[in-house]
Amino acid sequence: MTAPLPAPRPRGPLRVGNSSGFYGDRFGAVREMLTGGPLDVLTGDYLAELTMLILGRDRLADPRRGYARTYLAQLEESLGLAVERGVKLVTNAGGLDPAGLAREIRALARRLGVGVRVAHVEGDDLLGTRDWGEGVLTANAYLGGAGITACLRAGADVVVTGRVTDAALVTGPAAAHFGWLADDLDPLAGAVVAGHVLECGTQATGGNYSFFRELPDTRGPDGRLLLPGFPLAEIHADGSAVVTKHPGTGGAVTTGTVTAQLLYETAGARYPGPDVTARLDTVRLTDAGPDRVRIDGVRGEAAPATLKAGLTRVGGWRNEVVFVLTGLDIDAKARMVREQLGAALARRRPAEVRWTLARTDHADAPVQEEASALLRLVVRDPDPEAVGRALSGAAVELALAGYPGFHVTAPPGKGTPYGVFEAAYVDAYSVRQVAVLPDGTRLRVPPGPVADPGDREPDAEPPLPPPLPPGPTRRAPLGLVAGARSGDKGGSANIGLWARGDDAWRWLAHELTADRVRELLPETARFPVRRHVLPNLRALNFTVDGILGEGVASGARFDPQAKALGEWLRSRHLEIPEALL
Repeated sequence: MTAPLPAPRPRGPLRVGNSSGFYGDRFGAVREMLTGGPLDVLTGDYLAELTMLILGRDRLADPRRGYARTYLAQLEESLGLAVERGVKLVTNAGGLDPAGLAREIRALARRLGVGVRVAHVEGDDLLGTRDWGEGVLTANAYLGGAGITACLRAGADVVVTGRVTDAALVTGPAAAHFGWLADDLDPLAGAVVAGHVLECGTQATGGNYSFFRELPDTRGPDGRLLLPGFPLAEIHADGSAVVTKHPGTGGAVTTGTVTAQLLYETAGARYPGPDVTARLDTVRLTDAGPDRVRIDGVRGEAAPATLKAGLTRVGGWRNEVVFVLTGLDIDAKARMVREQLGAALARRRPAEVRWTLARTDHADAPVQEEASALLRLVVRDPDPEAVGRALSGAAVELALAGYPGFHVTAPPGKGTPYGVFEAAYVDAYSVRQVAVLPDGTRLRVPPGPVADPGDREPDAEPPLPPPLPPGPTRRAPLGLVAGARSGDKGGSANIGLWARGDDAWRWLAHELTADRVRELLPETARFPVRRHVLPNLRALNFTVDGILGEGVASGARFDPQAKALGEWLRSRHLEIPEALL
């Protein structure tokens, strides 16, 4: 059957809130958002690359465990409240089994005596549609918001999806509310940007913010510091939006907090998605009052002709031991451990052995922990035996035969499986997205217009602002003049930096090249580093390809999700014009 005609475009804005940025986020956020102020739609983002692997392993153990069960527990106390207040619920907590979660929500509603119309979106699960190779646990296309739109137009109160883009949780409701069509590219692009700001919850309201010390000290009646409130966006018919939060909640919404989130897990000027390609270089941010930031000017282009699909598989087995080295002769103690364990593992050496020494020790330290360094050993192998007892036994046997002061942060145990993430790309028209409406009708949702790859020229670096005139400089941390936000995308990382003023931007744009980043962060030196310039945001975005190996779930780095890579860069010292300090 064909999709119903779009509803007439309402005049008022659509108030869309968020209550989750990941599987495990604040449990009480659903109730907090429903009771904190007026909303039209409440979204919840539960899926990430690592989450899909976790759900895949859950499904192996029990086919009924493919969704984020936390969401069902949250609705136990909040479903009736949402219906009473007329708030639509839209979530990707369906994970690998959106139909199963929708079924459980219906059962919960019957048990609670709540009248609710539940719909869900299918079609993202591609595991059985083609040969993905050996060991693939999950294969899911990133769908857009059109399936959500169809469900809401059909009268759904709750819409459950599997793997959709994070922004689709906002584009879907916005298109349903305003009657946008698939070729309304600019409004859709504005909703994508608003969705990207909301998707990680409190990262838009002061969480993980470089200049956290400048945020207001918001405390509750008991005098305790309040956690940042979850964000919401007032979206308008032209795709512009105002990002804000409920009154009386912690944190803050500023152009800085919104800029930080816009740079998170993005790259260049084009932000491609299945609904539209949003041009991040057209985004304008304006201070619209206390805890209010306006987003407008966003331009859209047709979506790519392919959909991204995320594949996860078990890559092998890993184990880890962290040795504590205290006091004098740290380097010699580290060499001793490596030689002793190397000899013990020689009979069946793991496929990968990685040692890192973190010199956290201080000379003449008044506290024992401050006198200690950490020597971390990570081993990986396809065979669990090679990283299990063979390692833990050898490490324990050093207890009375190793370096003076021998101890470890935790007893070594058995090896654990680790996951690998891989991105693949499939023809958008080969994926069959289906909206299962509240009455059970199955509605095929075709893709919108897509771009011809041959018509799209590569982005050229935009013109830079004029450099600052020469003047005295002082060696100081980069973070005095720039904020940062970093994160992971598969095996790659991004580091977004924004300047705090026009003069700082003039300096930053010329000073911080890709080669300069490699110098400041030596761990990136052997990886391709690409720079993207976003003048409207006074920002640079760097992608470091391959630094996370096979993805976050493989746990190869000390910081496996690159969450602190930006803060490390801000801590590095370089010659900064004194006029900026």
